[in-house]
Amino acid sequence: MVMSVAAAALLGLTGCGGDVAAKEGVSTTPSTSASSTSASASASSSAPPSASSPQGTPANTAPAKPSEPPQQQNCPLPQTGFDCDFQQRFAAAQAYVAKRPGTVGIVVRDRQTGAVWRNDHATTPVWTASTIKLAMSVNLFLRDRAGSIHLSDEDRSLIQAMLHSSDDNAADTLWFRYAGDDHLTFNNAFPGYGMTSLAPQRGFSKFYPYWGFQKCTPDDLDRLINYVLGSLPGDLRDYIVGQLSAVDPDQQWGVWGAGPAAQPGNKDGWSDEQGGSVMNSVGFVGPGHRYTLAVMNSLNGEGGQEVGRVTDSQVAKLIFGGRF
Repeated sequence: MVMSVAAAALLGLTGCGGDVAAKEGVSTTPSTSASSTSASASASSSAPPSASSPQGTPANTAPAKPSEPPQQQNCPLPQTGFDCDFQQRFAAAQAYVAKRPGTVGIVVRDRQTGAVWRNDHATTPVWTASTIKLAMSVNLFLRDRAGSIHLSDEDRSLIQAMLHSSDDNAADTLWFRYAGDDHLTFNNAFPGYGMTSLAPQRGFSKFYPYWGFQKCTPDDLDRLINYVLGSLPGDLRDYIVGQLSAVDPDQQWGVWGAGPAAQPGNKDGWSDEQGGSVMNSVGFVGPGHRYTLAVMNSLNGEGGQEVGRVTDSQVAKLIFGGRF
């Protein structure tokens, strides 16, 4: 999305962020993605929930065997804790992104078993673009629930617009209205949702911190989506899940590339930044939102937004396509 001239003037922008496209003076430094890997081990609502809403591995009994079952032999990433099919999918995804422009960080989590696969760029800081709007929505709902703010009907409509169509003007309104006198209220809360590496970036706007100029890692987005699915009160979780499962068509890429059988939901973010385009996607797939996927793609001047959109969607397809 492109920020209006008036909004840019208000912020005194010298760079770009969120889904705002930088038009002039962008310097780029190409880099090449690495190919090594590392590992470690729901219904929607038509309106945002109000402050008065209510809150809300099987054991292996087979005898031990001296070696792996045949289907687990020669699997490429046994240390991940995922089955051989997933291991092969991860290897294919990493081989794919190694040949794509820029750098791509990926984190996959099985919420049922706790298994996690991270590639070599899972800890690389990248401009958040509009993925941070998911964290903003979480914060606003929780502050309203705690009684520290009171969300109006207009505020709730703006939150819905951020989640459904990634509306920049809605994010601006809510950030300026609820960031506090020191502008730090949102940023002080974000680590509590798992975004412990999130860092606002100075020198791009007079209003600092500003949602559009921040960096985080794929690990941060992984922790954020799992906070939404595992720690929010049930009605808040179900509302957000419903919104992410029915996003606007221009948001249906990235995690959405897993295909309709995977029942995906996602929050995407894209922008042209200092250093090149970024295309990010975080969300869930599978029955009961069993799996989560976070992808952050920094093109580093080696390609544009469409190139990144294709990369993110193909990653989701390689990992989850045909799995459900």
